[in-house]
Amino acid sequence: MAQKIIERAGALGIPPEDILIDCLAMTVGADSKAATVTLEAIRRVRAELGMNMTLGASNVSFGLPDRHLINSTYLAMALLAGVNAPIANPMRDYGTIAATDLLLGRDEYAMNYISYCRSMQA
Repeated sequence: MAQKIIERAGALGIPPEDILIDCLAMTVGADSKAATVTLEAIRRVRAELGMNMTLGASNVSFGLPDRHLINSTYLAMALLAGVNAPIANPMRDYGTIAATDLLLGRDEYAMNYISYCRSMQA
């Protein structure tokens, strides 16, 4: 499906860098494999197509208790798999994003993480 979207958008003059692919997170409360299926789709889109990707990570926890714990864990997993434009609550999830970027080597000298921590102390 992602390949078709890219081809059709290209035919309309939309360059690949302006396209966001969303692999759609479904709730694990209804299907225990939903999270892993989405993560594999994200990995494949990143590896095979190199596209920018978004994801509404909170969908994965719909109907379950302590959603924030599930959501923040899944957000980190999705970032590792290749999501680079997550749909997230910046007040709640920025720490997860900053820590994940740090641990994945995307934050040279931990500058973004340190800035985040300082802003939380202020």
